Amino acid sequence: MALTRIQPAAIADVREPNFRNILINGDMQIAQRATSTASVTTAGYYACDRWQFGLAGTMGTWTFSQDTDVPTGQGFANSFKMDCTTTDASPAAADAIRIAQRIEGQNLQYLKKGTSNALPLTLSFWVKSVLTGTYIIELYDNDNTRQVSKSYTISDASTWEKKTITFPADTTGAFTNDNGASLNLNFFVGAGTDSTSGTLNTSWAAVTNANRAVGQVNLANSTSNNFWLTGVQLEAGSVATDFEVVPYGVNLRRCLRYFYPIISISDTNSLNAFGYYYSASNIKFPVRFPTEMRSVPTLEQDIDTNALRFYRDSTYDGQSGNFLLDGEGSGRYVSFYNSTDASGTAGQAGQLYKYSPTQADSYIWLSAEL
Repeated sequence: MALTRIQPAAIADVREPNFRNILINGDMQIAQRATSTASVTTAGYYACDRWQFGLAGTMGTWTFSQDTDVPTGQGFANSFKMDCTTTDASPAAADAIRIAQRIEGQNLQYLKKGTSNALPLTLSFWVKSVLTGTYIIELYDNDNTRQVSKSYTISDASTWEKKTITFPADTTGAFTNDNGASLNLNFFVGAGTDSTSGTLNTSWAAVTNANRAVGQVNLANSTSNNFWLTGVQLEAGSVATDFEVVPYGVNLRRCLRYFYPIISISDTNSLNAFGYYYSASNIKFPVRFPTEMRSVPTLEQDIDTNALRFYRDSTYDGQSGNFLLDGEGSGRYVSFYNSTDASGTAGQAGQLYKYSPTQADSYIWLSAEL
């Protein structure tokens, strides 16, 4: 019996391209800051990496968490949960709340935006909400101040639903080829009349605020309102493919480009950094990042009394206050330092230790978020 040889091209034909999902951490696997943050009233990054709480004005109080409530049988382990804990049933005109991801322009050049060959984009995701009704998703072009919005409907309360939305190509305005935030993906969950009083803009156009979130329900109108999101994928073309599964380590490394915890909230009784004394009472800690960060990061910190301690060899040598970046740095490394009550000698090695489990909420973070 003759054997049939399978040609390599036949195998290659069934493969799907890697990293077709423009978004990072769409399955909500990574949560480096915390798995839950309560009493949130300001914009920022909480819980799942790369997913920002976008806020204009003031609109309710929220708890954000990395949750284990997921659609059954879809291969997801986590979702991003938004829980209203203080209501705002009558938002001011300028108020708006959304869950967003910002994307670097240099990662979007293949979309050929601003040319006659521009590609459409298709968004697919799983969503669940206590509050049924109309929700708005927006693509916002920061480089050219253009946007397009689409609506979707949550039909059944507290039930996972899969949604697929295709956005048209935009032949006007190219994305800048750099590491800046060229494109925002915005999941609106509430908005005042400044964003809802016009006609929903479903084709790319110059930004008119009144046309951005027309018809959007108000998730802030009840403390019973929870909102979950997972399996979020944005890809070139007009067809949604299956969610692209990325290994955990790859997913984490992509998140580390934007956020790197030197000392995490979850760290307790742990050695966190090695450094050296550059004077008797000043200690410096150089940090080399596991992957190149998007830009020179900023330092974020919250340090409780007695939480961090310095050591020379095995000798306790003082407690830490706030740290500062020392001006040396790039996307590959930085140095940070602290002036202490230590009594070391210039050139001696030093260690930074998170000491007390009762001060577990202390942290030192480096952020290069968009």
